[in-house]
Amino acid sequence: MSRNEALFAAAQQHIPGGVNSPVRAFGSVGGTPRFFTRGEGAYVWDADGKKYIDYVGSWGPLILGHAHPAVIEAVTRTAQNGMSFGAPTEGEVEIADLLCDMLPSLGQVRLVSSGTEATMSAIRLARGYTGRDKLIKFEGCYHGHADSLLVKAGSGLLTFGNPSSAGVPAAVAADTIVLPYNDVAALEAVFAEQGSQIAALIVEPIAGNMNLVQPSKEFVAAMRKLTQEHGAVLIYDEVMTGFRVGLQCAQGLHGITPDLTCLGKVVGGGLPLAAFGGKREIMSKLAPLGPVYQAGTLSGNPLAVAAGLATLQALREPGFFAALSARTQALATGLTQIGQQWPTELQISAQSVGGMFGVYCSPTVPHSYQEVMNSNRSRFNAFFHAMLNEGVYLAPSAFEAGFVSAAHDDDDIQYTLFAANRVLQQMA
Repeated sequence: MSRNEALFAAAQQHIPGGVNSPVRAFGSVGGTPRFFTRGEGAYVWDADGKKYIDYVGSWGPLILGHAHPAVIEAVTRTAQNGMSFGAPTEGEVEIADLLCDMLPSLGQVRLVSSGTEATMSAIRLARGYTGRDKLIKFEGCYHGHADSLLVKAGSGLLTFGNPSSAGVPAAVAADTIVLPYNDVAALEAVFAEQGSQIAALIVEPIAGNMNLVQPSKEFVAAMRKLTQEHGAVLIYDEVMTGFRVGLQCAQGLHGITPDLTCLGKVVGGGLPLAAFGGKREIMSKLAPLGPVYQAGTLSGNPLAVAAGLATLQALREPGFFAALSARTQALATGLTQIGQQWPTELQISAQSVGGMFGVYCSPTVPHSYQEVMNSNRSRFNAFFHAMLNEGVYLAPSAFEAGFVSAAHDDDDIQYTLFAANRVLQQMA
């Protein structure tokens, strides 16, 4: 028995499913999850000592790569002065100033510890601000595991084939309206019928939890136009895309100013940190200024703030995103070129935005939840395991985007393409 297998068997004794987040269990792809012991730059090593090129990057936060020296130094220096205070610190002020400076849509921002906290707090705030109850979300978009959001959600729920979660009362989900992603007509129809009751629309501006799906220009424009016309709050859930696809996030790429923005992953540099923010008039409704309550014992944790500050400052270096985007595009273009050499039923395709990419077991990239669901998942599972054997660690699910870091170099990309070509030859 390998060390990974032994650890997984031991983990299942006292941890449900042997994991502390469902998609880590390899449930949809089969096999034994890898227990990692070390990460450095673009690489991770598992409990059996095998080295992998890592395209998961802790599910997106590690845009600088593993154990980046500036991040490690910042966290170490901060830890020497204390781990947590449950009281304000200067670092919280500094990172709030930096976030508001980097993202023009943020008039004010509040720090929390997870993406789920950020999205559920933003929705509560939107409802308190508008005095309305109904929420629009889209099929395949995952916004954390708050009860009202686990309705046709992406991420792990797609991985395990469940459109929603058990344990969510029907009454809680009753005010959540679910629409098809990229469907302008459906969006217009709902606002025409229920516009005066809709508190907020929340969206992954570039979906990454049903694999990578990009919105059409018409869809983006319709979301902004309809929410403004009907007095609803537009929430851009940039927990995944925030400072991952560009210096001003997806909203910068779209030329859109949302009313509220949710951030996570990259802003914590690998430690638990997230945030939500937006217009001052909306943010002023938060306690202690207003009637909308939100709190967190570890919100603004000094170590997480230090890691986030070091990461965000590195992203502001000239040319950072141009280089990251070019390398990620080279990976996606190469995978598509390799994948198109085969008959239609064997083809793969890929695309990228900034430092995010998607790989699909279909001849064309998807534009909707339904198109994603029609992809050949069994072939993805075979592709995943074969790439794992080649030393390339992709997300263990056909419904998750991948991530390139600044630590990946041209040799890493070329080896990945070489491995993919060899794997597809074997599969064919």
